[in-house]
Amino acid sequence: MTLTLWDMLLYAGGLAVLWAIPGPVWVALVARALSGGLARAWPLALGVALGDAIWAISAVFGLAWILSLYGDFLVLLRWVAAGMFLVMGLMLLIRQPPPPGANTALNRPGLLAGVALGFAVVIGNPKAVLFYMGLLPGFFDLTRVTGPDIAVIALLSSTVPFLGNLLLALFFDRARRLLSSPQALRRLNIVSGLLLMLVGAVIPFA
Repeated sequence: MTLTLWDMLLYAGGLAVLWAIPGPVWVALVARALSGGLARAWPLALGVALGDAIWAISAVFGLAWILSLYGDFLVLLRWVAAGMFLVMGLMLLIRQPPPPGANTALNRPGLLAGVALGFAVVIGNPKAVLFYMGLLPGFFDLTRVTGPDIAVIALLSSTVPFLGNLLLALFFDRARRLLSSPQALRRLNIVSGLLLMLVGAVIPFA
């Protein structure tokens, strides 16, 4: 194995920063945690972990090299991601929040439904595309990685966000009663919407 402990710690820190930036995964996770608690949110976190592992393996096996040949495409992805965050934030600001128990596609019950939703959200997440395809190669020398290295990268890529998502789901599971009123949900939407729009405004210049 060519990876050092420092390489792994640095990459884990990058993953933690990626997780801390609000995005589609947070929206889906909060919706399921508010509607069904931790029992409904953890399958989504598992699906996200599977998607993260696939993104990391894909980057190692050559997609990062493809993007390096088409730098303009990576710039375009940054603007697409920024636009997506801005639109999501605006929607949160102007939309009337549904009650926590509302039966929407985001909180459809069932283990498989949760895993599938989490997988779909992270596979189509511009934030994940930008990180794994644009930044992951900066943490490692992908021309020297071995099988065990790839396994460690995939494990870190899935474990760090999974643990963060579980903590977030646990927090909202405990906060469900406090956020059950329409007024509290409206305030949550306003704060979340402003955060998403802030992220969208920063991404193109980061």
